Amino acid sequence: MTRYKIPSDRLVKIFPETSPLKLKFRDVFDAKEFYIAMKEWLLENGWKDTQGTSEFWEANYDEKVTQDGAKEIWVWWRLSKDAPVAKYLKYHLDIDYHFLHILPAEIIQDGKKLKVNKGEVEMFIKAYIEEKYKEDFEKNSFLKSIKGIFSKRIYHKEVDIRKKELYQEMYALQNFVKQWFKLKRYLPYEEARNFFPSKAWPSHIKEE
Repeated sequence: MTRYKIPSDRLVKIFPETSPLKLKFRDVFDAKEFYIAMKEWLLENGWKDTQGTSEFWEANYDEKVTQDGAKEIWVWWRLSKDAPVAKYLKYHLDIDYHFLHILPAEIIQDGKKLKVNKGEVEMFIKAYIEEKYKEDFEKNSFLKSIKGIFSKRIYHKEVDIRKKELYQEMYALQNFVKQWFKLKRYLPYEEARNFFPSKAWPSHIKEE
């Protein structure tokens, strides 16, 4: 859920609550570089924390170390941004990371030894549209009585447009992550160059 409790009647879900976008990678990767790439992509696409800055992304961080020294980590990011044009709508993005059995590893690349990580990361992505105008309607008894009419006749079309837009952006995010981890993608269009070079080394791909 979003960092701050928002009444359910003001939230439009982009995906069913029980079926978020999911991604999983299990192999060698640089966890720090993945974190940096994710944050840069989100900043470039206008996402900020729920206070409107780029400082307080983490709503939760839990870490435990197993007997063999491996780490299991849960990280929750809670982000938001205003919908373009429609300032009475706001986008919310929840990203949950689950890192499993994370251990230090080393690889040789271009003749240099790199200290990286080995393990599994799973991501869960949820997105919402907040209908902010409903809060103002609730403060006025007359507006409250006609809130349903405005929602259906005036704002419904704009919400549908923004819902499709946010849906497409979430799949662009999913594709970015797949590209970073060198996972298979099935795209109906020519892919643009990725300005965030991958720091993942799947064992099924032979490095050139």
